[in-house]
Amino acid sequence: MSEPIRISHIPPIVQKFIALNWGLVFLIVLLACTGFLALYSAAGGQLDPWASRQITRFCIGVLGMVIIAVIDIRVWYRLAYPIYAAGFVSLVVVEIFGHIGMGAQRWINLGFIQIQPSEFMKIAVIMALAKYFHAAAPEDMRSVRFLLPAGLLIVAPIILVLLQPNLGMAVMTGAGGAAMLFLAGAPLIWFIGGGAAVVAAIPLIWSFMHDYQKRRVMTFLNPESDPLGAGYNIIQSKIALGSGGISGKGFLNGTQSHLNFLPEKQTDFIFTLWAEEWGLMGGTALILLIALILMYCMWIAFRCRHAFGRLLAYGLMINFSLYIFINVAMVMGLIPVVGIPFPLLSYGGTSMLAALVGFGLILSCSIHRDAKLPRM
Repeated sequence: MSEPIRISHIPPIVQKFIALNWGLVFLIVLLACTGFLALYSAAGGQLDPWASRQITRFCIGVLGMVIIAVIDIRVWYRLAYPIYAAGFVSLVVVEIFGHIGMGAQRWINLGFIQIQPSEFMKIAVIMALAKYFHAAAPEDMRSVRFLLPAGLLIVAPIILVLLQPNLGMAVMTGAGGAAMLFLAGAPLIWFIGGGAAVVAAIPLIWSFMHDYQKRRVMTFLNPESDPLGAGYNIIQSKIALGSGGISGKGFLNGTQSHLNFLPEKQTDFIFTLWAEEWGLMGGTALILLIALILMYCMWIAFRCRHAFGRLLAYGLMINFSLYIFINVAMVMGLIPVVGIPFPLLSYGGTSMLAALVGFGLILSCSIHRDAKLPRM
C-alpha cells in the first residue's frame, strides 16, 4: 500500500494556497460578479463596452491577489518603505508627465493602460505606517518627535494629490492615515486638534478650491439651485433611488439609467443603477455583502499576532469601508459629489486592481498571522 500524504510532504507554496481564506475570496468574487451584472445592465444588456473588459481585468487582478497573498508577510514588511517611495515618485511623475482627463491630471498613460497612482498611494501610506508603528512602545505614541514623521508620511502625498487636483482622493488618503494613527494609539488630543485646525482653515481652503469644487459644495447644499447644471447629477440619482421602491423595477428595466438620465451610471453612480433595478431589498443585500467582507477582514486582523499585520489589515479594511461609505453617501446626496468609485462594482481598471491588491495583502496577513517579524 502507498504511504498516505502527510502535510509535511506538501510543498510550502501549496500549503499556503490551501491556507488561503477561501471564504473571503468567495465574497470578493461574489461582489465582483454583482459588478459585472450591473455593468451588463448599464450597457443595455450588452457585455461591451464595460462588463467584458471588467471581467478580463478581474481575472488578471484576482490572480495577482492570490500571488500577493502567498508571498511571505515579511517580504511586504521589508518592502513597505520602498513601495511608499515608489508611489511618491509616481505622484511626482504625474505632475510632470501625467495624462489630463476631465480637467484633471491624475493618470500615467502607459499606452496599453492608464494608471492612477493615487489609488495605490493610499495602500502605500497604510503599509508604511503599519511598519513605522510595528515596534512602537506606548510612550512613543505620546511623543511628538515620534509621531511627526508619521504625520509627514501622510501629508506629503496629500499635497501632491491636491495639486492634480483630486480632492476626493486626498480626503481618502488623509482619512486612511488618520485611522492608522488612531489604531496605533495616538493621543486623542491629536485628533481633536486636527479637527479644530481643519474647521479653522475652511475659509482658507475655500479660497484655494477650484470653481468646479465650489459648485459641488453649493450644489450639495441646494441641488435645486441649478437643476440642469451642477445639480443635475445628484437630482437624477435621487429620482432613480426613490423610483426603485422596495423591490426595484427589475433587471434591465431601470428607466433613469437606460434612458440616459442618470450620469456616469457605469462608474460613480453604479450603486444608484443597482438600487433602481433591485430596489431597497437589492441595495440592502449589497450592503450586507459588504458587511460580511468587512467582518472577515476584522477577524483576520484580530487573529494576527504581529502588529504590522494587524495594523495593515485593519487599515486596509477601513480604507475599503471608506470607499463604500463615501460613494453611497454621495449618490444619496448626503455629502458633495467627490468622484469616489464603488470598489469592484464601478467600471475602472485602476480602482479594481487597487482593491484586489489591498485584499491580497489582507489575505497575506491571514496566511502569515503567526510570522515572526523584526522589531525594526
